[in-house]
Amino acid sequence: MLAALLRGEMTEAQSVLLASFGVEALRLALMAANARVAELQSASSGMPGGSLESPSAPSASVPVYLKPKTSGRWKKPGAKQGHKGSRRKTPGKIDERVEHRLDVCPCCAGPLQRCERTRTRVIEDIPKQITPVVTEHTIHRDYCPSCKKHVEPVVPDAMPNAALGHHVIALASWFHYGLGVTISQVKEILASHLNTEITAGGLAGGWRRLADALLPWYEQIGQEARAGGAGAVLHADETGWRVIGQTWWLWCFCTLRCCYYLIDPSRGTSALQKFFVDAYQGTLVSDFWAAYNNVWSSDRQKCLPHLLREILKVDEFNLSIEWKLFSKQLKRLIRDGLRLRKRPDFTTDKYRSRIVLINKRLWALAEAAYEDADASRLGERISKYRDFLFTFLDTAGVPPDNNHAERMIRPAVIIRKNSLCNRSEQGAATQAVLMSVYRTLKLRGLDATATIAEALRTYLQTGSLPPLPAGFTANG
Repeated sequence: MLAALLRGEMTEAQSVLLASFGVEALRLALMAANARVAELQSASSGMPGGSLESPSAPSASVPVYLKPKTSGRWKKPGAKQGHKGSRRKTPGKIDERVEHRLDVCPCCAGPLQRCERTRTRVIEDIPKQITPVVTEHTIHRDYCPSCKKHVEPVVPDAMPNAALGHHVIALASWFHYGLGVTISQVKEILASHLNTEITAGGLAGGWRRLADALLPWYEQIGQEARAGGAGAVLHADETGWRVIGQTWWLWCFCTLRCCYYLIDPSRGTSALQKFFVDAYQGTLVSDFWAAYNNVWSSDRQKCLPHLLREILKVDEFNLSIEWKLFSKQLKRLIRDGLRLRKRPDFTTDKYRSRIVLINKRLWALAEAAYEDADASRLGERISKYRDFLFTFLDTAGVPPDNNHAERMIRPAVIIRKNSLCNRSEQGAATQAVLMSVYRTLKLRGLDATATIAEALRTYLQTGSLPPLPAGFTANG
């Protein structure tokens, strides 16, 4: 009963039963409820209306048990009616052919009259027993009279002093840094399905050497992300990260062609300065985090869904007339801008007059004075960022949201939940390098393990890593 009381789920029958236990039971229950109310008030940080989090607080900072239940109409999963179906392509190569024919009828066990009717069914499967290929390399060491030393050829199939080849290390690191599989699960997959035994220390050591070898690719990804110019768009976002039990931050800077992760102790300007070594000559898309204001860029676009979500949060508890009017006008303004951009025939020149009217409405909201605290707070925000809320209407290729960065940072969040981040700064550096490489290769439509294995062979044979392949994107 006490647990139901603290959850706010006590029924009338339970309250009657509790009262029957006497004054002492009621006193203890009231003390426990009072402590719970104080705890919730502390979590609310003084927000009016009993809200448990600030409207501007990111969703990830709110405990799961404090989040409200999802509301709205349930949607049937799957493609909509009339959508063109899709199915798996038939393999181009048939390795084995098997014929099936009955000897007798399966129903009555009677004899069958043979016909010429047949049908084919193609089944693709993985062999029951996958055996790793073990190769013994005999390395001849010969003496060079000119150099006065013994020399030997390079073995390009594995890193120096490593007993595991490039494909195993690349595949295992893709499981962990690309898909978010834990180290213990990687060990189990390699042992049970691929018949390859390896310890957690062996995996960590191999991944560290792999990150050191792929460091030029990591630097190239950063250079490509920073490369601005006409039409360039860069998305930025950040999320909490743990390193040696301390709170660090994982930064994500991405375009449609590359994704660069940076793990740093700072969530402020010092971390951004490590990435933005020069001014960015393009459009920077981000949320309203103040640190991005210190980055100089040719143009900016602030994420409108962030602003809309905050408005909807305030709508839940602020019932003042001034706020309702402000909220209605701002939501209508944002949605008018989004609808205009979605028009099939939209161009900036064609709808210039409507864009001007939207900007006038925005400036009127920004310059007005408000007595309501929430209206005043958001009014100051749109006044500060009014030049960066509707950039997507003026510049082609700029989205009104920061969804791309949020999609790119989501795999890192999954890894954070599964692996609990990093236990050393060196592990954090390895994490940033390998996540950046795998995410970029995925954006370019490349086979990560095959691409990395071939690059490592070239690295061992020539002494330098080849440039990061260009690949292709989903849009070609």
